[in-house]
Amino acid sequence: MSIRSRWNRYVPALAASASLVLGLGCASVSFTDSESTGLDYFQAPRADDVWSPKIQGWQRRERFDAALIAPLESGPAVESAGYSAANEQLPADQAEEAGLRAKYFAFRAERKRALAREVAAWIQTEAKVHYREDGAVDHWATLEETLARGGDDCDGLELLAFHALRDLGFGDREVYRAIVVRPSDGQHHMVTLWFEEAGDPWVIDPTGAMTLGMPRMSELTDWVPIKVFSDEIEYTVRDLGSDLAQSR
Repeated sequence: MSIRSRWNRYVPALAASASLVLGLGCASVSFTDSESTGLDYFQAPRADDVWSPKIQGWQRRERFDAALIAPLESGPAVESAGYSAANEQLPADQAEEAGLRAKYFAFRAERKRALAREVAAWIQTEAKVHYREDGAVDHWATLEETLARGGDDCDGLELLAFHALRDLGFGDREVYRAIVVRPSDGQHHMVTLWFEEAGDPWVIDPTGAMTLGMPRMSELTDWVPIKVFSDEIEYTVRDLGSDLAQSR
């Protein structure tokens, strides 16, 4: 069954269960074949979105805590994929693969990917030592709370990947936190998404419960992203295939 079919089948049930629990958990590792998602990650949330109060509460506390500690200086935001519409206007000898411009952007893109993979490997190693259960009440920690406690569950440990990428120079509009769900059992999880490409981000799972390494979201067909957010912005993920089917 495709990810679009599962989305259409399970969204009503997932929304109902989220309104009751709104908690995150960590499930078993899953590897599946690559498949195109056809998702729009950046839709404005509905006024009655059941996740928005939880996200907004964490955003307020994260910004408050960030003001109390000296943040690491972030590098300038840069184009991540190395593509620019201006390239299409260049002479052929500059736009071709053998040209210096193409070589520069390809080198920069691979260095960024290598750095992101290092972050993924680091947090997945540290999570084995610093994983802490929340207990009966699910609490979304801030970065400062996670550091002060010496660990947290998936939603707290994920903040280390989220902040590390931004502190190391990845743009604020490239890196987001994301809530994903496994339709087969309704399990929720928190991961970091790096949008090198708008339609198919790289996934960094802090605990390895969803995946190890740094695959693309389209490779993880057992999981569906439902919310994308940072400490300032919140989006809802929409299945474009479902919208197209309904319009017909």
